[in-house]
Amino acid sequence: MKDKRATIYFDSDLHKALRLKAAETEKSMSDVVNDAVRILLAEDAEDLQAIEDRASEPTVSFDSFVKDLKARGKL
Repeated sequence: MKDKRATIYFDSDLHKALRLKAAETEKSMSDVVNDAVRILLAEDAEDLQAIEDRASEPTVSFDSFVKDLKARGKL
């Protein structure tokens, strides 16, 4: 797959941190940003999978949950 070019505007402090991180890790700024985006998207994929895995679980309204807690003497 061919790399794509994009123009991204960073807050000046974030840009400085990115430059420093790239220098510290001996990576390009593009590589650091690509790594961060991959991590973010992987976390989203995990969250979406967790939602899908729990889709068949019964739902309980907050109101009925609180009433149940009161009925069981927990509140």
